[in-house]
Amino acid sequence: MHSEDTLNTWNNNSWFGVDQLRDDNLETYWQSDGSQPHLVNIQFRRRTTVKLLCIYADYKSDESYTPSKISVRVGNNFHNLQEIRLEMVEPSGWIHITLMNQRTNDPISTFMIQIAVLANHQNGRDTHMRQIKVYTPVEESSIGKFPRCTTVDFMMYRTIR
Repeated sequence: MHSEDTLNTWNNNSWFGVDQLRDDNLETYWQSDGSQPHLVNIQFRRRTTVKLLCIYADYKSDESYTPSKISVRVGNNFHNLQEIRLEMVEPSGWIHITLMNQRTNDPISTFMIQIAVLANHQNGRDTHMRQIKVYTPVEESSIGKFPRCTTVDFMMYRTIR
């Protein structure tokens, strides 16, 4: 996400807030507050092409706070969201959710992504989400395709901010 894009959640707790979803620290987390579903809304200032959404979850650390059912909703606003539902059994690590147009098999172009936690393991009420990453496709430049960079230094800085 770019700095002008917004990420918001329905949570008033600053100790476990939205900053922890983007701090690149797997030990911190956003904690929900209130009844389900718990929502994380990612809104872009302009239509953005997105190919992958990654969520980090850790059942061993979070137990009943770990999501077991989530809904990823994509669209231009709150009124036209299309949904992908996922069930997770004791997840440990990154969950990769490919966001492709079903008709054309191209990455989606959207103004908004909404992540809804529908249920937790052990019937937990509040939820922990440790990290969220949004990836766009690599675009061709005027001098051709970007080279594939696989060095450790490059991989550290490949996440969109």
